[in-house]
This record gives sequence, structure tokens and C-alpha cells, in this order.
Amino acid sequence: MKFVCFTLTIEESTVHIERVGILMKEKFDARNDGNDKARKKPRPGAEVSKAASSAKRGDKVTNRKPWQKNNAPAREIREVADDVCWGRQPVLDLIKTSPGRCTKLIIANNVRPPFLDELVDAARLGKVVYQMAAPEALDSLCPGVRHQGVACRITETKLLELEPFLKGLPENKPALIVVLDHIEDPHNLGSIVRSAEAAGAAAVVYPKRRSALPGGTVVKVSAGAAMRVPMIPVVNVTRCVELLKAAGFWTIGLEKNAENSLWREVSFQAKMALVVGAEDEGLSRLVSESCDQLLRIPVRGVVGSLNAGVAAALGMFEWSRVHLLQ
Repeated sequence: MKFVCFTLTIEESTVHIERVGILMKEKFDARNDGNDKARKKPRPGAEVSKAASSAKRGDKVTNRKPWQKNNAPAREIREVADDVCWGRQPVLDLIKTSPGRCTKLIIANNVRPPFLDELVDAARLGKVVYQMAAPEALDSLCPGVRHQGVACRITETKLLELEPFLKGLPENKPALIVVLDHIEDPHNLGSIVRSAEAAGAAAVVYPKRRSALPGGTVVKVSAGAAMRVPMIPVVNVTRCVELLKAAGFWTIGLEKNAENSLWREVSFQAKMALVVGAEDEGLSRLVSESCDQLLRIPVRGVVGSLNAGVAAALGMFEWSRVHLLQ
């Protein structure tokens, strides 16, 4: 047996060890890089299957981070039904003046005297069925409004036909009829009806289409006047103006671009129809051409026009000043 002896100096040993360490480190780094690439490389079809599973669940594939949650779905916005009137004063006025129109009165348990006593006494006097309920029940019945703990179910507003109504009017007495040309906001309609009752108008005429209808909001805003003032729906506003003219009514339309002013010497006839247009659009072309006279309400400032309810009230009370308040 032969033995081979290697003799290395300290310097040569140190260099040899350093070379071995460098080679081992390079092999270790190369192996780790290969593992990382293998982990990062997606499995064939993985992205497709993930997107398909998300689509199957109805989720959207987004770049959302894991800690970012989906936005909660928006709640459905509900509106008060047309056969519901709410608010303490409107309901109380309705029960006192038209108890037959109220089918059921709902009062919250947290309503206290003296209003509770007054309301219950009026309901008993008018033979209106009433019920005490939890406040949450009125929140569900009147969503999104301030019901003040009181609401009632009402019957449908009694609608009349224009021609029979005109024939039933007294011939020798002043009469004002308010004609609305597509007033779509129920708050404006309620305000106009309330002013019409206060000014002594005989009726309010409105179109069946593209117009607010006399529902619960109108009854609320009008303080119950929509249940007392005759409400007459028509199919065509232009034809309605022609019928009024044939029946002897002088028709005046409120138009912001008219030449004559409402405050000048204007002949307000005893039988007059006041035609009011929508707040943004005003009177339609055919309706304005059908009116006997167009008047404007002078205004200053940058607004340029008045709210439809305010403009109608000014016209109605100007007629009332001439024929009823003197």
C-alpha cells in the first residue's frame, strides 16, 4: 500500500477553503432561484379556473387587496304610498274637516298629551278607527319622512270631469280655476292647492300625464286642502283652455317673458282661469298660444323666476283681491 502525502501551507489551505465556500454558495443560490421561479409560475389553467369560479359566484375579478372588502349594496329607496297622509297638523286637520276620507288612523305609542287627547277626541267624534302602534311601524309605513308619530290611510281623491263641473258653477258669481301645465313636483302641487283654497279658487285642473298626482305628499303639503278643493284631471291642457274659453272664462297664462306685467292695469274678469307652467320649462308653446293673455311677474336679482307655487299664489290672490276681498 502506498501512501501519498500532501503538504499544504497555511496560506494554501485558507485559499482552498474560501474557494470551496464560494462554490457551495453559488450552488445554493442557484437552487433557491429555481424553487422561487417554480413557486411563482402559475399552474396551467389556474387563472382561468379562478376567474371562472369568481364569475360563478357573481364576484367581480378585480385588483382588490385581501383586506379590502366589497362596498355594501345600496339600500332600496322607498317612498310613502299615495294613500298615506302623515304629520300631526295635516292628519288632525283631515280628521276634523273630512273624517270620511280617513279609513284608519295610526298613532305611535310615544305620542303624548295634550295632542294625543285632541287627536283621539277628533277621531272618536268623526268615527275614525284609530290604532296605537310602535314607532317602528310608522317608520315602515312612512319611510324617509318625518311623520311625527301620526299617519292615516286615506281614500282616493275624488276626481271630477271638467265639462260637468263647469255646467254646475253659478252663472253670476266670480269663479277662479287654476290650470297647471305639467307641474311634476308634488310639493309644488300641494303648495298650489293650499293657496287655491285660501284664495277661494273653484277648482284645480292638472294633466293626467307628466304631472304630479294628488297623493299623500300633496295632501300633506296642502294641509289637507287636496281633499277639499275639487281636483280635475284632463288629458290635454290646450283643449282644456279652449273649453274654459268657450264656457266664458278669461284665460291668463303666467309667462316670465311676457310683455305685460301682473301689477299694471290688468282686467281680471270675474270668471278667470289662471294657467301656470312648470318651474323650469314654463308654459308649453301650444298652451301659451291658446291663452287670452300672457302676464309676467316682475322680479329682480339673478334668480330670474319664481317658484311655481309662489307665482301661482301671487296670481290667485291678485284675482281674489279684485273680486273677493273687497
